[in-house]
Order: sequence, then structure tokens, then C-alpha cells
Amino acid sequence: MIILNALITPSVGLIFWTTLVFLLLLFLLAKYAWKPILNAIENRERNIEASIQKAEEAKKSLEQLKSEGEKILAEARVESEKILKEAREIRDKIINDSKKQAQVEADKILANARAQIQSEKNAVLNDLKSQVAALSLEIAEKILKSELSDKEKQRNIVKNLCEQLNPN
Repeated sequence: MIILNALITPSVGLIFWTTLVFLLLLFLLAKYAWKPILNAIENRERNIEASIQKAEEAKKSLEQLKSEGEKILAEARVESEKILKEAREIRDKIINDSKKQAQVEADKILANARAQIQSEKNAVLNDLKSQVAALSLEIAEKILKSELSDKEKQRNIVKNLCEQLNPN
């Protein structure tokens, strides 16, 4: 019970030394440890605040970069649509130009073919005319030879021609 009583009601000496040690510890801590601890805590607090501020700035930068990226993507989409539209227009123009050029070439080929056909037709007609003329001359020559082979027939022909020239 004495021990229990001693624990419950401390003696004056124990209170004095405990208070003295506490004050000494408090003085030593105040003199040497609290300022560095408080400085470290303040530095830590400043570092945390700076980190938070940098994180917020980074977040703002990231949002700004994200919006700029979206803007760039939108511009790229518009530009790609523009390029595709121009490419389609160029393709259509090339196709139309090719069709026109092909039509012109076809017309030239047809005109040349018609001219060549006409030229060959004329050549054939000229050849036919010359053959008909030669054949006519041959036939006339043969007829004249047969008609003029007899002297009596020659006289009758001359007499008929003279009568036709002088009807009186």
C-alpha cells in the first residue's frame, strides 16, 4: 500500500526534480531544437505550398496544352478536309481534261480517217475513170478497125458524113 500510496501522491523532492528536469529540457529544446524544428517545419510548409502552386501551374499548363492540342487537331482536320477537297477537284479537272483531250484526239483521228477515205475514194475513181477511158478507147479502136476494114464500108461512112455536113 505504501508503494501504491507513493505512486498516487508523489513526494516534494520528486516533484521538484521532475519539474527541474522538465524546465531544463524545455529550455534546451527552446534554445537548440525548437527553432531548427520550427524552421524545418516552415521550410517544409513553404516547399509543400510551392509544390502545390507548381502542381496547379502544371495543371493549368496541361489544360492549356490540351486545349491547344485540341485546337491544333481541329485545324489539322480542317486542313486535311481542305486538302482532300482540292485533291478531288484536281482529280476531277484532270479527268475532264483527259476526256476533252481524248475527244479532240478522236475527232482528229476521225477527220484524218475521213480525209484518207476520201483520198482513196478519189484515187479509186480516177483509176476507174482511166481504166474506163482506156477500155473505151480499146473498144472504139476495135470497132473502127472492124468498120474500116472494108473499102465499101469506108466509102459509105464518108458519104454519110458528107451528107450530114451538107444537107442541101
